[in-house]
Amino acid sequence: MKTRLIAACAAAFFLAPAAGALAQDAPRQGAPTRHASRIDTDNDGRISRAEFLSRIDRMAAQDTDADGTLSRDERRAAMQARMTQRRAEAFARLDADGDGVISRAEFDAPRAKAGAAPRMRPGPHSRRGSIRSASLDLNQMRDRAAQAFDRMDADSDGYLSADERRAARAERRPHRRPHAAGPSPAAPVTE
Repeated sequence: MKTRLIAACAAAFFLAPAAGALAQDAPRQGAPTRHASRIDTDNDGRISRAEFLSRIDRMAAQDTDADGTLSRDERRAAMQARMTQRRAEAFARLDADGDGVISRAEFDAPRAKAGAAPRMRPGPHSRRGSIRSASLDLNQMRDRAAQAFDRMDADSDGYLSADERRAARAERRPHRRPHAAGPSPAAPVTE
């Protein structure tokens, strides 16, 4: 019985966020993406330069030794803290009555509400979640982010509209596909 409860709690940590994502409707055309709405802190539908660069400031908060770089250990500690917080939030969402125990009914409620089996999210060893380089230079990252903002801000008004973000994604798309998919099988081999 104890093993089943532990297994159910572990599954709840991983399945609850996915079930919540399934319950949401698909985004409308022109609606802000989840990423854009997280950056757009004043909810005006456009992203200012300060909002765009604020992600670098959030990363700078992880620089515990204040040397201007994020080491692998600092990033790993920040990632562990985020994961711990997300797991606690997932547990709190499942524990509807707040008694510190997830009953079978509480565990099954998100799946029943979503109406389908939840999707699995990428695990900690997926490419997106990996910590690759030894350290990140925050000043260099801030400069590159500012240059990216300037490139994307087509009308130079200091804000990124949904159309400007969409155009930037479309511009990046052809450059990203060959790297993700690898060489085309029909590509001729030259020596």
